[in-house]
Amino acid sequence: MSKTIAIAGMGWLGKSFAQHLMTLGYSVKGSVTSLKKATQLQKNGFDAYVLEISEGGVTGSTDGFLKNVDVLAIMIPPGLRRETGADYVLKMSHFLSKIEQSKIQKVLLVSSTAVYDDSQGSVTEKILPDPTSQAGKQLFQVEQLFFNAPFITTSIVRFGGLFNETRQPVRYLSGRKELRGGNAPVNLIHRKDCILILSKILTQDVFGKIFNAVAPYHPIKKEYYNKKAVALGLEPPRYAEGKPNEVFKQVDSVHLRTILNYEFVYPTL
Repeated sequence: MSKTIAIAGMGWLGKSFAQHLMTLGYSVKGSVTSLKKATQLQKNGFDAYVLEISEGGVTGSTDGFLKNVDVLAIMIPPGLRRETGADYVLKMSHFLSKIEQSKIQKVLLVSSTAVYDDSQGSVTEKILPDPTSQAGKQLFQVEQLFFNAPFITTSIVRFGGLFNETRQPVRYLSGRKELRGGNAPVNLIHRKDCILILSKILTQDVFGKIFNAVAPYHPIKKEYYNKKAVALGLEPPRYAEGKPNEVFKQVDSVHLRTILNYEFVYPTL
């Protein structure tokens, strides 16, 4: 009998991950936040459920979504970039309570390299995150919440910035001026590598681990995005002059190699 994977958050990454898992023979469920999205996914052959997670609790088809699931993959956007005051920790605490009421024992939590602070410089999974931003602090709190939960075993994957051939970050930066951090190294990862890393964790049954997932190529932003803009025929972004002795984080992984034996499909971006 094939294993059933539930993906909480069938967005740009989650939907592609679901498609890949189905080619491997897994049975896949997915959650979205509206009936319209669920209906569209169902028309495309997905087993989709409506699930809304807020500071007030979890609503929707929770029991059906979590029933008879072997592994739950959580890919819910935290919604912290715009500093809206969202309480991501409270939201995920509600969701964790629902998970613990189910029979799910294994969780794959998608997190972010934002848990590391720039002041930490070069980091791997062996370095404990020390975030100073509110977004970073909340992300790290949620990681700890799930990693230390007594009734489930969680593997955490901290992705860098996601991209692929149709989603290139320079398109959002093109023409902008006086940007900060031009001397910072890029910490990006192709969506294909994201999907294959997550799949390896499942197929190798590796839980209770933390993985940084960032391509090992780290050119500085002002050079990398200038090159990408020119290649795409876009106006390059302009960066402000950096301050002397600035420190920026560079995220790398030890565990992808030593635990998963993973080789990047797109190591040089």
